[in-house]
Amino acid sequence: MGQAALVNGRFITKLRCRAIPMDGHNDLQQSHEIFVHIRIIVGMILGISIARLVSGVTRFIQHPGKERINLLHIGWAVFTFLAIIHFWWFEFALSRIEHWTFESYFLIICYAVVFVMLSAMIFPDNVGEHEGLKEYFWNRRKVFYVLLLVLFSVDVFDTLLKGANYYRQIYGWYYPVRQTLLIGGTIGALLTASERYHVWFVAFALVFQIIWVVSLLDVLG
Repeated sequence: MGQAALVNGRFITKLRCRAIPMDGHNDLQQSHEIFVHIRIIVGMILGISIARLVSGVTRFIQHPGKERINLLHIGWAVFTFLAIIHFWWFEFALSRIEHWTFESYFLIICYAVVFVMLSAMIFPDNVGEHEGLKEYFWNRRKVFYVLLLVLFSVDVFDTLLKGANYYRQIYGWYYPVRQTLLIGGTIGALLTASERYHVWFVAFALVFQIIWVVSLLDVLG
């Protein structure tokens, strides 16, 4: 069951996770309970992101003359919203994982936190010395694209976490092409100050995201 060691006059027992044999049904039940436990906290974090995006968009409805809709800014808002709800939908595939580690748990939490950071960059609490959301976003775009680069990179590990069989069955050749183009485009956005490039890139990313969602549209579970 474990190993006992004498420490400061006391016997300390070191338990091992797999000391107690479990049948397949119990293993599956325990795995599901762990997944639900992790899914709850991830849902709480993603809820913060969605709430910020929705409340941010309502500014345009509440004060139509105060804030102008900018294609670059609103494009990334829509992209982030789609990415969040799609992420949460397909994270159900994590229920396939039989044995969870802290590293896997930490990765999923970090993935969700990046969404919060992206949402905060799109709709900040206040724009400070900037005239509006458009100017704020443009002046802070490099921070946004660094976070976006982190998001696309973490997504690769998250996808592999679901297992090789799931990857071959669901993603195939399209996923690596998609990720390569998005990561390359993000690096390009970090290196150029051309507003035209940024507008075209967000349009490209949005189209890719919509195709990605539609192509993988399925019944949950």
